[in-house]
Amino acid sequence: MMVRNEGTTDRIIRIVLGLVLGFLVFKHTGGAVGEWIFGIVGVIALITGITGFCALYRLVGVRTCPLPTTQKPAR
Repeated sequence: MMVRNEGTTDRIIRIVLGLVLGFLVFKHTGGAVGEWIFGIVGVIALITGITGFCALYRLVGVRTCPLPTTQKPAR
């Protein structure tokens, strides 16, 4: 199960980075190898930004998302 481990700021940065790298791919920046690298990193950044889950964060034990608080039932 994929538990969200990215905070809002982290997700926004990843989505913007993915869009910028995608733009660079379509502008043919960086030559053939650069386009592939920009494309792969851009797609990964977009997917992780949209889903809120980063597998690398999970492996390292990083979490930028605040932990959910448990609320006690009202009496």
